Amino acid sequence: MNDQYPQYPQNQGGQDPHGGYGQAPQPGPVGPMGQPWPHGQQGQYGGYGYGPPPENHLVWAILSTVLCCLPLGIVSIVKSNQVQTLWAQGYPTEAQKAANDAKKWAMWSAIVAGIGVLLYIAFIVVGLVVAGVSLQDSLP
Repeated sequence: MNDQYPQYPQNQGGQDPHGGYGQAPQPGPVGPMGQPWPHGQQGQYGGYGYGPPPENHLVWAILSTVLCCLPLGIVSIVKSNQVQTLWAQGYPTEAQKAANDAKKWAMWSAIVAGIGVLLYIAFIVVGLVVAGVSLQDSLP
């Protein structure tokens, strides 16, 4: 007989008190680093019982990628996708850091795009001024 899985006495329905047929109770949910969750901490939010996960800023990441700066927006999308995964694995600090990074990269994407638009407008204005001066010099 295997001591690791003790046999439970059979009740009238043929099942042991834990619901199986002579099987050991299954271990509870496993948290970070393979350790079991403390009692009462497994929650409805992917296994971590301290409330909802942080905002992942995915909408801003996608908008900043499509409308602003593509490389920085892609980094923001990757970071925002890591938030839910890290939270579900039981790493709330890392999930919050990924959420903050996603927001930071989306913001920098928008800032870079704004600076690019301002430089473009300045280039057009300078070009028109130079062209205007050239036209005035060439008129009799």
